[in-house]
Amino acid sequence: MKLKKINEDLQQALIENGLTEANAMQKETFSTLKSGSDCIIIAPKGSGKSTTIVLNVIQRLAGVTEESPRALIIVEDKTKVLEMESLFEKYGKNSNLEIYGVHDKGDMEYDKNYISSGVDVLIGTPNKLSEMFTTAGFNVNRLKMFILDDADPILKLRHETKIMRISNSIVRTQRIIFSEQFTERIEVLAEKMLEEPFEFDFDGDEDEETDEDLEEEGDFKPEAGDDFEEQEFNEENGNK
Repeated sequence: MKLKKINEDLQQALIENGLTEANAMQKETFSTLKSGSDCIIIAPKGSGKSTTIVLNVIQRLAGVTEESPRALIIVEDKTKVLEMESLFEKYGKNSNLEIYGVHDKGDMEYDKNYISSGVDVLIGTPNKLSEMFTTAGFNVNRLKMFILDDADPILKLRHETKIMRISNSIVRTQRIIFSEQFTERIEVLAEKMLEEPFEFDFDGDEDEETDEDLEEEGDFKPEAGDDFEEQEFNEENGNK
């Protein structure tokens, strides 16, 4: 499969960080995520799910900035918020997107005021986002992507009600669930929240790249003459 019409700013950031190809998950989900369809993506720990989220959000949103959030990403805890912000800073530095993360230990008033000033991508924990959306009434009419990262541990903490409350406040958007396992809780949530979702299941048999591999080891070094816009995503390069 060839990568079509990748955003030029994203392309440049990827090249600067040595990313010219993707692993099997990123290869097979790119077109569907880019299309705006609802998705369930099951992949093992260390398979690059966070990188997949960041690349696809930048691809869909880069080029235009607005005051209202256009991507909402729900993560498990403060650590995950900071990790996701770091990835956006690395791969989205040429995109001009305003990224902001909120977590349970942050200052509510400061967070609400900052978001009201204008952000493109909002990352947060279920508790904090639920409280903010309930009390602040943010405009979600421009939201293009609603993403639940690592859904299994989030749902084990029984955050379904908070997630559904946020989702129900959004009339129309692309909804995506990422998880290591397809559990009964995820199945129930997907039935309530997603519309005719595409399902991807990667069993982890392959030696796929971790986010750390992609970020720190420069994984996928470009060969002479490679054209990234039409670069074919090969699984073979997933091996260290």
